[in-house]
Amino acid sequence: MSLESLAGRDLVSLLDFSPGEIRAILTLAAEAKANPGHYARALDGKTLFLYFEKPSLRTRVTFEAGMTQLGGHAIYYSASDGKIGVRESVEDVARNLDRWVDAAMCRTFRHELVADLARLSGIPVINGLTDRLHPCQALADYMTMAEVEEELAGKRLVYVGDGNNVAHSLMEAGAKLGVHVSVVTPEGFAPLDEVVRACRDAARETGATITVGTDLSLVEGADAVYTDVWASMGQESEAEARRRVFLPYQVNAALMRRAGPDAVFMHCLPAHRGDEVTDEVADSPQSVIFEQAENRLHAQKAVLLALIGTV
Repeated sequence: MSLESLAGRDLVSLLDFSPGEIRAILTLAAEAKANPGHYARALDGKTLFLYFEKPSLRTRVTFEAGMTQLGGHAIYYSASDGKIGVRESVEDVARNLDRWVDAAMCRTFRHELVADLARLSGIPVINGLTDRLHPCQALADYMTMAEVEEELAGKRLVYVGDGNNVAHSLMEAGAKLGVHVSVVTPEGFAPLDEVVRACRDAARETGATITVGTDLSLVEGADAVYTDVWASMGQESEAEARRRVFLPYQVNAALMRRAGPDAVFMHCLPAHRGDEVTDEVADSPQSVIFEQAENRLHAQKAVLLALIGTV
């Protein structure tokens, strides 16, 4: 699959990309990781606008470092500088950005803000996280899984915890890559039905399966076990109540023993150790959580190269 079809595109949802396009991004990410010097001037003179309503260690550092390592420049702008859609309309911000920068990355609460900015802007807009989706994280996750498993199609990833934006994007990417994705949550915390339906539709093309349930027996034989915090940003007031509900879904050594013998443990970080995962698992040889964090850099460099570069 050529990367030419990706030039100038937005990355809002991974369902907007073909299986071949996602595989091409992952291949480019692996090449950028193995041969960073080859791409050192690829984005020379290019500028990326970074808009943050939610703070983040990994998203900010990896996008800024990625642009620098590719020869470009990133400009950080937080909601405290002026919230898009409040201080100034989304339409006017889009028209301004079109005249100043080569691409924009947005990390927001409302998914509609990123979708609207992408629709109204002529430059590529990258979803750095919304309450609905986290596509850049999923790309890094499947890049990491591919480094362990080599071939992703037919592998089993089981996500345990809250059916949140990370779970949604894991399903989206898994459906496109032929990965069997199961999401196991307490009753009432399942992923959105509409996202599940869309992923199952996409999975028909690749033979992937998307399973949603509450029974931890779905972990049996998994190639990867994934979890995330039980209360995301904006849900802090629910943290204690959620902890009581989610504690039986903690990823601990006993649960990992139910997975496949070579299963890896995955987490998008930051981790609340002692809640969704124990230290014993997070620091075990099975854990690839810091490989995932590193691969955010390489996967996002591939996205930048594909959308605004000349590869």
